[in-house]
Amino acid sequence: GVKCQREHRPQHKRVCKKRAAELRDELLFKQPESTHHGDCPICLLPLPLDLDCYTMRSCCSKIICDGCSVAFTMQQMQQMLDEKCPFCRKPVPTEEENIRYRMKRIEANDPIAMCQEGTRSYAKGDYSSAFEYYTKAAELGDADAHFRLGLMYLDGQGVEKDEKKSIHHTEVAAIGGHPDARCNLASYEERTGNLKRAARHLIIAATQGSDESIKLLMDVYRSGMISKEVLAAALRA
Repeated sequence: GVKCQREHRPQHKRVCKKRAAELRDELLFKQPESTHHGDCPICLLPLPLDLDCYTMRSCCSKIICDGCSVAFTMQQMQQMLDEKCPFCRKPVPTEEENIRYRMKRIEANDPIAMCQEGTRSYAKGDYSSAFEYYTKAAELGDADAHFRLGLMYLDGQGVEKDEKKSIHHTEVAAIGGHPDARCNLASYEERTGNLKRAARHLIIAATQGSDESIKLLMDVYRSGMISKEVLAAALRA
């Protein structure tokens, strides 16, 4: 009751804090159903991690795998039709139309478009605008935006350095299926001496297809932190 809470507040606080950490870890170390990219909206197969194997369409903000894009383009060529978006069927936009479409999607609170605009601003060295776009996209649940905010807080780009906030955003990205976020968390845990937690992050990222995590996981295996069976299971996935 209330009287018990008042008399034993320090004890309750410690217990609640410990339980909150346990619940957070349950969420953090749960194997995501897919990566942060999700599935191709056409073939419904998981999108690859390789950036060169898919395209984000500015007209509809859909990420289409190269297989579906090529198949649709070949179909259009055979029928001697003008090239269109394989998802929304709009004509392939000019660069000027690309910008207009993207800004329209941003005005509609599309987190993917916001994150893309943030990346463009970052590439130009406009870290302040990048941080703003990433923050808005993250508030709408975009895992990649959380990942990039984690990096900006870590390096102090467009914002004051803050390791605690960096870890928070990186963890949210990892929960959202971002394997690169897992690798960064594994590096942090290794630096702080939490090798078992580092290994757990790498195993999850490896089962998502992250080549970098597999390389790091091999080093963890050689150090004796994980068994041969665990390594084999991660590689099979």
